[in-house]
Amino acid sequence: MKIVRYLDPLDLIRHGVLKDDGSIVLLEGDVFGEHRASNTPAEVQKLLAPVAPVAIACIGLNYRHHAAESGAPIPQWPVLFHKSVSALQNPGDPIEIPTKLASHQVDYECELAIIIGKRCKNVKKEDALSYVLGYTCANDVSARDWQKDWGGSQWCRGKTFDTFCPLGPALVTADEIPNPNALQIKTIVNGEVLQDWNTNDMIFDVPTLIEFLSGSTTLLPGTVILTGTPHGVGMARTPPRWLKEGDEVTIEIEKIGKLTNPVKLEA
Repeated sequence: MKIVRYLDPLDLIRHGVLKDDGSIVLLEGDVFGEHRASNTPAEVQKLLAPVAPVAIACIGLNYRHHAAESGAPIPQWPVLFHKSVSALQNPGDPIEIPTKLASHQVDYECELAIIIGKRCKNVKKEDALSYVLGYTCANDVSARDWQKDWGGSQWCRGKTFDTFCPLGPALVTADEIPNPNALQIKTIVNGEVLQDWNTNDMIFDVPTLIEFLSGSTTLLPGTVILTGTPHGVGMARTPPRWLKEGDEVTIEIEKIGKLTNPVKLEA
């Protein structure tokens, strides 16, 4: 099932089910509990990110080829940082290049996002996927100057500006993706494919990440986990390829769809 979140004509937030023909029907029930597709057509005024996260946990350096292009050793443990929930952005809405805390090195990162569906703690790897509601596309937008030079020796400042976490277009339920570590994943900027790889290159696969993140830590329903990016980021290119006003960025993941956002300067 492909679940979307949207505004109706009365500006009420609702969930729907995206059908194969592109139409959307209302979702009946609780997205984090029992639910099913209705026969009622949805009146969609605006598509939103498919989940309103309660937390956004992010993993860095989780693809072998990306670690190599970054000149970093393979990590022994998953590299964890967080984005603020205020970094969330909807499909189709702009990624804003910061101007108040100005950045001139804003980068794209295609990522598979996990949405936790059930409260969990100290999960065993072999049980981990049973706690997943579904998956969606994410763009871990990163201001590299703030991440690497001005962020006080940690990554969060460069990773958590407003609009730096686009998600969407739909949440694909876990039953439709039995192996999340066998998906083609791409970034396309202005029609040019800049990242094109497979989630099988993850150093720590999806079950391992859930086991690690739930260790001595409660993951609540609605927690979003960004699982890292493959090689091909703008920072590693010669010359570097930074996002600029007027660009259009698409994240495409097999079995999920395409998440597209324009780029503009912060007003």
